[in-house]
Amino acid sequence: MYEALRKGASVDELYRKTYIKPWFIQQMKELVELEEQVLRYKGKRLPEELLRKAKQDGFADRYLAQLLGVPEKEVRARRNALGIVKGWEVVPVSGVERGAYYYSTYRGMDHVPLSSKKKILVLGGGPNRIGQGIEFDYCCVHAAFAIRDAGYESIMVNCNPETVSTDYDTSDKLYFEPLTVEDILAIYQKEKPEGVIVQFGGQTPLNIAAQLAEAGVRILPTSTDTIDLAEDRDRFRKMMVKLQIPQPESGMAGSLEEAMEIAVRIGYPLMVRPSYVLGGRGMKIVLDEEMLKQYVQAVVALSPERPILIDKFLEDAIETEADAIADGKDAFVPAIMEHIEYAGVHSGDSACVIPPVNIPSKHLETIEEYTRKIAIELGVVGLINIQYAICDDRVYILEANPRAS
Repeated sequence: MYEALRKGASVDELYRKTYIKPWFIQQMKELVELEEQVLRYKGKRLPEELLRKAKQDGFADRYLAQLLGVPEKEVRARRNALGIVKGWEVVPVSGVERGAYYYSTYRGMDHVPLSSKKKILVLGGGPNRIGQGIEFDYCCVHAAFAIRDAGYESIMVNCNPETVSTDYDTSDKLYFEPLTVEDILAIYQKEKPEGVIVQFGGQTPLNIAAQLAEAGVRILPTSTDTIDLAEDRDRFRKMMVKLQIPQPESGMAGSLEEAMEIAVRIGYPLMVRPSYVLGGRGMKIVLDEEMLKQYVQAVVALSPERPILIDKFLEDAIETEADAIADGKDAFVPAIMEHIEYAGVHSGDSACVIPPVNIPSKHLETIEEYTRKIAIELGVVGLINIQYAICDDRVYILEANPRAS
């Protein structure tokens, strides 16, 4: 539809082909025409009125930056300097006195009042899928309750209407907004909270934590450097070597040639996945060279900046994971979970039991020791989840996530 409109297809022509109501096609056509106007200023400064029109019609800062070929923060800085900022509208909850949630617009005034209380902002998980499932949403709920009990105003940002975190009475304030840098920064600048908690909503908040911190947002409590250290496979691998914690042989490949070299060094079978997706999406067990070639060909935009992760697949291994809570100096491990399925099934698709029933006590002690060492070395303040595999009577670390589980 989008490409057809760009090539000059008429509304009537597309209606005859798609049976989509002309009103909707017309709206898309107007957006395409507006985009064409913006593209005329590629590499140049967008006129104020055109920038204002683009924001009012829903063009995100990030998308405008892509169209103009400039950094997103440059678009945002100019927009703010021109006073093109969000306002918020109130949506009352039917039948509930003072129950409401808020959504933003570039087309109106701000009608959401501020309180004088100290505030903490919690980022939710957005749509439920592997990477940030429903369990993360309820972690956010408990965070909101704890913030309120501690005497702060709890502010939730989430965009999923089918979750408890977006119930009107879960937090003191609910902003029904997407989990993007632009939207979070606007709320942060309006509310001026003590800080933002990113570790309860799964992978989505973690993915934007560094950009938020760079823009001046105070991230609570685990630092963005700790998040990056756990997410960056090469940095994390070096830390495991330092701590003398076994891990499957691994590598990162930005091309087919690099992937083939790593495969020869490690040996098949392999566990491969893109490094830029949520959770386990795109993960695959590769048994031979032909499967590896097919996988690499199927990966979009493979490059040194967007590599694939390649690990030695531990056959017939038992997967297990541990949660811990830490204060930056010490860590407590309240639970170790044993997966029912063999290692290789993503944790979002598998079941587990607490306490473990098939793991020897010596391995449980090892997992507790490794978990504490990693949490302390990372400097985690708050929660961390670490996944392990037990193969040939040895415990291997698979990955660490500095967030709720």
